[in-house]
Amino acid sequence: MAGEDGPNLARAAVVIVVAVVLGILLLQVGSRPVAHLPGSTAAAASSTTTSAPTTTTTINRANVHVLVANGTSTAEGATDYANELHAQGWATLPPADTTTPATASNVYYSAGNQAAAAALANELGLKPAAVQPLSTTVPVSSVAGADLVLVLGPDLASRAPTTTST
Repeated sequence: MAGEDGPNLARAAVVIVVAVVLGILLLQVGSRPVAHLPGSTAAAASSTTTSAPTTTTTINRANVHVLVANGTSTAEGATDYANELHAQGWATLPPADTTTPATASNVYYSAGNQAAAAALANELGLKPAAVQPLSTTVPVSSVAGADLVLVLGPDLASRAPTTTST
C-alpha cells in the first residue's frame, strides 16, 4: 500500500500545481482591458456611443435660417419664438403667419438640414414625427431663404416664451 500512495500523491501535487498556474493566468487575463475587434458588438456599441454627441455639436446655428410661422390665433407667438431662437444663436428670418390654421407644431427642413430640424424639435419638446421635409404643403406663403420652418400650433403657442425685441 505504501507504494500506491506515492503515485497518487505525485498526481495530486501535479493537479494542484496546474490549478494554481491556471488560476494565476486567468487572473492576469481578467485584469487586462478588453480589445474590441472591428465589427464586433462591443466595438459597434463603443463607436456608436462616441459618435452620437458629435452629430449635435456639428450644427452651426448661426448658419441655419429659421422661419417661424404662427398657425394659431395667439398674438405675437411667432415673434416671441423667433426672438427666443435668435437669442439661442439660430439665424432667424422675419416671423410670418401661416396660410391656414395649424393643428400641431411642426419643424420642416430643406435638403441637408434634417439634423438641425431634429435638434430644434427636440429643444422645443416636439416628437420626432413633427420633423418633416420642406415641401409645397407647408402652410406658409413664402419660405424663401429658410433652411427650417417652424410652424407654431396650439401645443407650442400655449407655452410661448415671452421675450422682447431689441
